[in-house]
Amino acid sequence: MHVDIANALADTASPGISRDALARLDDQVAAAHDRIERGIEGREHGYAALALPEDVDVDAIRETTAAFADTETLLNVGIGGSALGAATITDALANESSVDAYYLDNVDPEWITALLSEVDLASTTVNVVSRSGTTAETLANFLVVRDAMTSTGVDWTDRTFVTTGEEGPLRRLADRHGLPNLPQPEGVPGRFSALSTVGLAAASVCGHDLDALVAGASEQREKLGPSLHSNPGYAYGAIAYALDQRGASVNAMMPYAESLETFAEWFAQLWAESLGKDGLGQTPARALGATDQHSQLQLYRAGPRDKLVTLVRPTERDDHDIPESDAEELAYLEGTGLGELMDAEFDATEASLAAAGRPSVRVELDRVDERELGALLYAMEAACVLAGELYGVDTFVQPAVEWGKNAARGLLGEGDYDEADAVAAKDELIIE
Repeated sequence: MHVDIANALADTASPGISRDALARLDDQVAAAHDRIERGIEGREHGYAALALPEDVDVDAIRETTAAFADTETLLNVGIGGSALGAATITDALANESSVDAYYLDNVDPEWITALLSEVDLASTTVNVVSRSGTTAETLANFLVVRDAMTSTGVDWTDRTFVTTGEEGPLRRLADRHGLPNLPQPEGVPGRFSALSTVGLAAASVCGHDLDALVAGASEQREKLGPSLHSNPGYAYGAIAYALDQRGASVNAMMPYAESLETFAEWFAQLWAESLGKDGLGQTPARALGATDQHSQLQLYRAGPRDKLVTLVRPTERDDHDIPESDAEELAYLEGTGLGELMDAEFDATEASLAAAGRPSVRVELDRVDERELGALLYAMEAACVLAGELYGVDTFVQPAVEWGKNAARGLLGEGDYDEADAVAAKDELIIE
């Protein structure tokens, strides 16, 4: 994979970064890299995520999931970082798998009920993912799934494995019922855990090449160094930070591949939860090319100058010829394919933004496969860690999220929480 930052320079865009400022930014990257490297080497909390290509035990993952070789449907029960990394991988590679993977990352009762009525639970494998084992949404969904299995005569203990921490209700459940289980890595926040047991277990059940995923990440790990000019992840993180400082407070992630739509969701959590602190942080927006050229590009090209657009695409993909048409107006499509049209849309969007003086960054993969996907995930994690260093925030905590969790716990009667009292104190101005 590679990153092209030319259209984020002040030569082309406003806001943009001048070449002199880029040189100064590179000095900041060098200083930040020293801190990041120390964190990686010491396996400090959060920084340990960037050591996963060296630390993850893919053999243990394959050994644990081997018992579920007959899986036709995977239900991954987790939320946030316990779902999005795995979903990014299996959604991107879905065409290469015979397993249908679903992610129970919400507690919408109608959606859960409909899903459970559609799948064959006898050939379904359940992976329950929660570090603490106390995540309300995850545990609630698991209890619903377990009840559905029991009600249809399926022994849930034969169809379930657990990915959790060393202690907590899920760990005790696994021990009590002898469930296969995988540990969550120490020092790795959930949103940075795609390349650990949290993301790779689902990939293993779906039959994907774990070694290639890790190899792609390892290639990006080896590129980490004291300059943004030698590493795609650092280049992206530094440019995104620099443009935010110059007014591009929104980052629209726009992959030009249907298989990478979930990647944009994963990126949104990574960027928002890691960098949104102390009044700082760039707001991620999700778009899909070419679809959202018809729904969002008008704003990106002609609205406020507060956006960086990140365009992502594979340079190689299977194509499908466009059939001939009797309509003279469509003659220009003859002899082309859908992939060729998609590439033309990508190039046109990029040029359109540049012509309007709006900044964009191009991220290109050779193809959407395990190796390139591992590289993309690792590079974006490195980008986020670097950006956090440049902002001067603690990238690896999420205190604002914890406030909402406490409020929900209090409302459900788990205990006394001041946050729940704040919910009850809400003012109302109702219009009917």
